[in-house]
Amino acid sequence: MSFASRVLLSLLWLPAALALADEPRANRGDDPFMPISSAIAGCPAPSGPFETPQEWNDEAHYRIERGNSCWIAGRCRLSNSYLYDKEIAESVTRRLASLNASTQWREKTSLWLTLQRRFIYVDGCVARDFDRARFISGLGETADVDKVIDRSVVRP
Repeated sequence: MSFASRVLLSLLWLPAALALADEPRANRGDDPFMPISSAIAGCPAPSGPFETPQEWNDEAHYRIERGNSCWIAGRCRLSNSYLYDKEIAESVTRRLASLNASTQWREKTSLWLTLQRRFIYVDGCVARDFDRARFISGLGETADVDKVIDRSVVRP
């Protein structure tokens, strides 16, 4: 393909790309997303479960498949693993209160939690001396949690 053809093709796709950039992002799956601490200044907020309509449509099949797989495998009492997330969010709130005494997560972190299909995603910033392993392990002890995924970064 010639340079002129590539330029013309990119110009044709530019309006579509700009339109996608302007699409409203929303929490279309109503997944629990909660900021839990803000002790580290300048920590960027994660994107969380917010998606454009196109992203939501692209993921719909996989979301249904992932949600139903634990029921099909006989590992869930509810028919879809996403149905646990609101209950887990309430349990996590209680768990966090007890974890603060041993980890001081409120004083040493800026964190957000996203709950999706019995997984807890931990995003944000932590101090160098913060015991992430203990915190993540403690979150993992919450009832019905299948996995905790730590995506936090160390910030002084």
